[in-house]
Amino acid sequence: MHGRVQGVGFRYFAQRQAGELGVTGYARNLDDGRVEVYAAGSREAVTELARMLGQGPRWSDVRGVEELDTSLENCSGFRIKD
Repeated sequence: MHGRVQGVGFRYFAQRQAGELGVTGYARNLDDGRVEVYAAGSREAVTELARMLGQGPRWSDVRGVEELDTSLENCSGFRIKD
Protein backbone atom coordinates (compact mmCIF):
# COMPACT_ATOMS: atom_id res chain seq x y z
CA MET A 1 0.00 0.00 0.00
CA HIS A 2 1.20 3.49 -0.62
CA GLY A 3 -0.06 6.90 0.35
CA ARG A 4 -0.30 7.96 3.99
CA VAL A 5 -0.09 4.47 5.46
CA GLN A 6 2.63 4.73 8.09
CA GLY A 7 2.03 6.29 11.48
CA VAL A 8 -1.75 5.83 11.23
CA GLY A 9 -2.19 2.32 12.69
CA PHE A 10 -2.31 0.66 9.28
CA ARG A 11 -0.44 -2.51 10.29
CA TYR A 12 -2.71 -2.99 13.32
CA PHE A 13 -5.75 -2.39 11.12
CA ALA A 14 -4.48 -5.06 8.71
CA GLN A 15 -3.89 -7.47 11.59
CA ARG A 16 -7.38 -6.94 13.00
CA GLN A 17 -9.10 -7.34 9.62
CA ALA A 18 -7.04 -10.42 8.72
CA GLY A 19 -7.92 -12.01 12.06
CA GLU A 20 -11.62 -11.47 11.46
CA LEU A 21 -11.33 -13.07 8.02
CA GLY A 22 -9.12 -16.00 9.07
CA VAL A 23 -6.22 -14.81 6.91
CA THR A 24 -2.63 -15.54 7.94
CA GLY A 25 0.47 -13.54 7.10
CA TYR A 26 2.07 -10.29 8.16
CA ALA A 27 2.25 -6.53 7.69
CA ARG A 28 5.42 -4.45 7.83
CA ASN A 29 6.55 -0.91 7.14
CA LEU A 30 8.98 -0.42 4.26
CA ASP A 31 11.76 2.16 4.27
CA ASP A 32 10.16 4.06 1.36
CA GLY A 33 6.96 4.84 3.32
CA ARG A 34 4.82 1.99 1.98
CA VAL A 35 3.34 -0.90 3.93
CA GLU A 36 3.78 -4.47 2.71
CA VAL A 37 1.12 -7.03 3.56
CA TYR A 38 1.56 -10.75 2.91
CA ALA A 39 -1.79 -12.56 3.14
CA ALA A 40 -2.70 -16.23 2.77
CA GLY A 41 -6.14 -17.76 2.97
CA SER A 42 -9.14 -18.53 0.83
CA ARG A 43 -9.44 -16.51 -2.36
CA GLU A 44 -12.59 -14.86 -1.03
CA ALA A 45 -11.00 -13.87 2.30
CA VAL A 46 -7.84 -12.49 0.68
CA THR A 47 -9.92 -10.54 -1.84
CA GLU A 48 -12.01 -9.05 0.97
CA LEU A 49 -8.87 -8.17 2.95
CA ALA A 50 -7.44 -6.40 -0.11
CA ARG A 51 -10.67 -4.42 -0.43
CA MET A 52 -10.52 -3.41 3.24
CA LEU A 53 -6.85 -2.46 2.99
CA GLY A 54 -7.69 -0.29 0.00
CA GLN A 55 -9.93 1.74 2.30
CA GLY A 56 -7.52 1.61 5.25
CA PRO A 57 -8.05 2.86 8.79
CA ARG A 58 -9.61 6.21 9.57
CA TRP A 59 -6.48 8.40 9.44
CA SER A 60 -4.89 6.76 6.41
CA ASP A 61 -4.97 7.94 2.82
CA VAL A 62 -4.40 4.86 0.69
CA ARG A 63 -3.38 5.91 -2.80
CA GLY A 64 -2.74 2.48 -4.24
CA VAL A 65 -2.73 -1.25 -3.60
CA GLU A 66 -0.51 -3.52 -5.65
CA GLU A 67 -1.38 -7.22 -5.56
CA LEU A 68 1.20 -9.83 -6.51
CA ASP A 69 1.17 -13.61 -6.51
CA THR A 70 4.06 -15.03 -4.52
CA SER A 71 5.23 -18.32 -3.11
CA LEU A 72 3.36 -19.63 -0.10
CA GLU A 73 5.02 -18.94 3.25
CA ASN A 74 4.34 -20.94 6.39
CA CYS A 75 2.57 -18.50 8.73
CA SER A 76 0.49 -19.12 11.80
CA GLY A 77 -1.80 -16.23 12.52
CA PHE A 78 -1.22 -12.71 11.28
CA ARG A 79 1.60 -10.69 12.80
CA ILE A 80 3.22 -7.30 12.60
CA LYS A 81 6.85 -7.39 11.51
CA ASP A 82 9.38 -4.71 12.37
